[in-house]
Amino acid sequence: MKLYGFTRTKICCAFISACITTPYNLSRFFKDLIAGITVGIIAIPLAMALAIASGVPPQHGLYTAIIAGFVIALTGGSRFSVSGPTAAFVVILYPVSLQFGLSGLLIATLLSGIFLILMGIIRLGRLIEYIPLPVVLGFTSGIAITIATMQIKDFFGLTLEHMPESYINKVIALATTFPTINMADTIVGLVTLIVLIVWPKVRVRISGHLPALIAGIVVMLIFNQFDYHIETIGSRFTYTLSDNTVGHGIPSVLPEFILPWQYADFNWEWSTLSALLPISLTMAMLCAIESLLCAVVLDEMTYTKHHSNSELIGQGLGNIIAPFFGGISATAAIARSAANVKAGATSPVAAILHSLIVLLALICFAPILSFIPLSAMAALLLIVAWNMSAFQRVMYIIKCAPKDDIIIMLICMSLTVLFDMVIAITLGIVLASILFMRRIARMTRLVELNKTNNKTLVLRINGPLFFAAAERTFLELYQKINGYHHIILQWDAVPILDAGGLNALIRFIDELPEQVDLSICELQFQPLKTLARAKIAPIPNKLMFFSTLDEALKDKS
Repeated sequence: MKLYGFTRTKICCAFISACITTPYNLSRFFKDLIAGITVGIIAIPLAMALAIASGVPPQHGLYTAIIAGFVIALTGGSRFSVSGPTAAFVVILYPVSLQFGLSGLLIATLLSGIFLILMGIIRLGRLIEYIPLPVVLGFTSGIAITIATMQIKDFFGLTLEHMPESYINKVIALATTFPTINMADTIVGLVTLIVLIVWPKVRVRISGHLPALIAGIVVMLIFNQFDYHIETIGSRFTYTLSDNTVGHGIPSVLPEFILPWQYADFNWEWSTLSALLPISLTMAMLCAIESLLCAVVLDEMTYTKHHSNSELIGQGLGNIIAPFFGGISATAAIARSAANVKAGATSPVAAILHSLIVLLALICFAPILSFIPLSAMAALLLIVAWNMSAFQRVMYIIKCAPKDDIIIMLICMSLTVLFDMVIAITLGIVLASILFMRRIARMTRLVELNKTNNKTLVLRINGPLFFAAAERTFLELYQKINGYHHIILQWDAVPILDAGGLNALIRFIDELPEQVDLSICELQFQPLKTLARAKIAPIPNKLMFFSTLDEALKDKS
């Protein structure tokens, strides 16, 4: 059976694929269970923190990890990916939730899921390979800078009613309100941050997220004894259940099936939908990039191979289903997925169990989670932003890479911070493509082989004859033919002849003086095919083709 070009094997869940490769047994299940518990503990605070940073209540981050994490693990094309809310989405989701509310954000997530499935159906999964490293590092570092800036308010407990949309205005607003710093919030955030930094050096296999949050809560309780106010999840967020019960913090109930547009009065005007469509496409693009980058990283760690288009379809299904249960945008999380592998995961069962652990925490420990200080959550996201910035790789590029790559990376970083990711990636790819073509064009050159006599000029063309190099190459050739009657071109090093190169060749042949003829030898397959399709045939006393250089020389001797 086939579905839009996909075999059933390719779009079946990764769980079945993993079990077919190696029989699933109790030993593998225990390994997956340990990995699932480990990643679940990491995901619980991160899911809440990322939801808050995206402008929605923390439980929606948990719903995302539960529903989208489960669906994507079951249907995606990467065995070890763990999906849920990620930091990369914060810079996109926050303005959407601010402008369109929770319903608008959920509808945008639903639309992005549709776009992702379409990307998978038309097989765009391999296109991630064509995004240059400086562009990827540029926009991820830019996102990291933006996320870190957004955490300053909660980390220092600043009194700021409204966070502006533009980055410059954010910085101005934070600087203006910095005198309102709350030292209690700041100390809680610092303690949490210090534990997160120091914990990896302790060499304990338990993730540092839980100990850091516990340390932050302990410090908060000490301050509470002295009547210091520290803002927590419970003090900032409220919820209303289906029976109109109002509570503080996080509701300890299962995610309910609710149509995304029913969370608030959503304006179904065309202007609203037309504004959400490009945002949804942006979300889909970012999800595709991050998920496939994550899959590539996991392939290198586990010596396996993911199915890129199946992964896109799985991500699409997760983002379509999650909004009906209050989940926001989800994608594969590189840090959580890497932790999953390091914890011993052997199949997608680990990611499924991670979702169940988050669900268990929601049902059993919601009151405790509501006590987490917001400054501690900000500290978590500061570490996430630092890891996302890939500072060491950025510095390596700056020290070792060509200047063109450095400029592209810095431009992408600046545009991501000052404008948005789409502009950054689009302009970055365009600039990288132009600079790449310039480099390739410079590789194409003429090499004079030998002169058999005063009337024959033998040249070898090294490099592709495409639009960026062909005109220059044939112009240089035309300037060399004065005084010669026979021109022999060896094409054994010409791998590509495109329409621009073909046009330049035809013009060169047409402009040859009457007493001069051209011989082309040792054509490669692609140029030969292009000439055949263009019906370029030998012209007596004007144009000839030979299999080898020796045959061409013999003909002119």
